[in-house]
Amino acid sequence: MENIAAYIDHTLLKPDATKDQIDVILEEAAAHKFASVCVNPYWVSYCADKLQGTDVKVCTVIGFPLGASTSAVKALETKDAIEKGAGEIDMVINIGALKSGDLVTVESDIRAVTEAADGVLTKVIIETALLTEEEKVTACELAVKAGADFVKTSTGFSGGGATVADIALMRKTVGPDIGVKASGGVRDREATLAMIEAGATRIGASAGVQIIAGGAGASDY
Repeated sequence: MENIAAYIDHTLLKPDATKDQIDVILEEAAAHKFASVCVNPYWVSYCADKLQGTDVKVCTVIGFPLGASTSAVKALETKDAIEKGAGEIDMVINIGALKSGDLVTVESDIRAVTEAADGVLTKVIIETALLTEEEKVTACELAVKAGADFVKTSTGFSGGGATVADIALMRKTVGPDIGVKASGGVRDREATLAMIEAGATRIGASAGVQIIAGGAGASDY
């Protein structure tokens, strides 16, 4: 696969990330033409300014990492991020509501974000490590119903990460027209290609440079 960089959301979501570290991922993303940089909302406007003139988008996270903020807060966070230059939104579902069987709340929570995004590409993090297989399927179905563009495996903050089996299940559930993002523990080219083969159309990783170079690196997202 020649253009593996185009699959990668080059990611830095650590709470102690510094401006110097953000600058590094911005330089790497522009140089390698990654799909996006994925950063916390605080950094969105800074990244959008620095990436002007490139094709690299700014992706940010909403309700991250727990998914337990209210729908109104998630919607406001989404609008604010887009106003500041975010071109992609990765939101965390209400995991507790899903596991409680409150599917109406889960769907409306996702819909609050997709409507606030108003056409900006939206990915829904279902946090596979905390879900049963049935819950994974349900979460994906609700994301599609609520108008999401992608479903995504993990935040990287709840233990576990993307697996080939989960990507295959998510792809089977959402069909061919919805994106599937593998994130969490994807550290090398071999793992990346396995995820793509299983149906992933985007990879979230902090090891993007190592992945495209064919090596291995640390990845916590």
